[in-house]
Amino acid sequence: MQTVRLGRTGLEVSAAGLGCGGHSRLGTGTGHDENHAVRIVQRAMDLGINFIDTARVYGTEPAVGKAIRGRRDQVVISTKVGPGFGADGVLLTPEGLTENLEKSLRALGTDYVDVYHLHGVRPAQYRHCVEFLVPEMRRQQGAGKIRFLGATETFIRDPQHRLFQQALPDDHFDVIMVGFSMLNPSARERVFAQTLEKDVGTLIMFAVRRALSRPEALRELLAGLVDEGVVDASLSSDDPLGFVAAHPDVESLVQAAYRFCRHEPGAHVILSGTGNVAHLEANVAHIQAPKLPDEVADQLEALFGSVDSVSGN
Repeated sequence: MQTVRLGRTGLEVSAAGLGCGGHSRLGTGTGHDENHAVRIVQRAMDLGINFIDTARVYGTEPAVGKAIRGRRDQVVISTKVGPGFGADGVLLTPEGLTENLEKSLRALGTDYVDVYHLHGVRPAQYRHCVEFLVPEMRRQQGAGKIRFLGATETFIRDPQHRLFQQALPDDHFDVIMVGFSMLNPSARERVFAQTLEKDVGTLIMFAVRRALSRPEALRELLAGLVDEGVVDASLSSDDPLGFVAAHPDVESLVQAAYRFCRHEPGAHVILSGTGNVAHLEANVAHIQAPKLPDEVADQLEALFGSVDSVSGN
């Protein structure tokens, strides 16, 4: 397994990370039981994945806890708590954060988490996070229950990365989770330029999602961008990205999507969610494949380099 240094945390982590949320939630989102989820986590570890990302809201912390029993020292655990329910709704208190952290620790069967994130922070919630929640995270860090502080964006609602354009200059977070893909590479300038300067670790989400795994979803998304005048009209064809997989050094569009993210300067852990062991194994192989051919990467940049309005979900 290829490994990377997760920014200033100094943690040596697998370039492929197991995401325990998304549609599949280790299979529990598609009808499988917790034992199935445990087996997927264990297989990921056997493949060399040592970065596991979960959250209380995913419902997969107990499965992760069972899978890592007796192997806690082999893994880096990332989990999360949401800061609230919108700018005008109920926001998480410091006491609520600590209560959620304790529940996560019990579910995971550990006395600390390596990275604890504020999850899906909306730009309007950021000041509340800084004023009330980050200080509590620091207190829990001092107590040894959190090693490093993190934050994740709501990429579907915030594909322009407005949160991190606010947050990164303040430098409260050691690790961030950011959306990045060949369809919306805007994090290159708006996020990675700052994380590289500040040595912040990055977790990459939305490398594939619906648009790059389902041809009909891709056609629909690109047709909308063509109608808006954001991308070239040639992308309204039946096989708009056929040139990618047609290259002799590219196996598939999904493989290309993972390779695109893996070799981007500033991208550290490429997260992949799954409910199927064979799918997990394929994704790990995709993430570890070489950099995309220059001619493919250049054409993708020409087509999507200015796109910042879609998540691909």
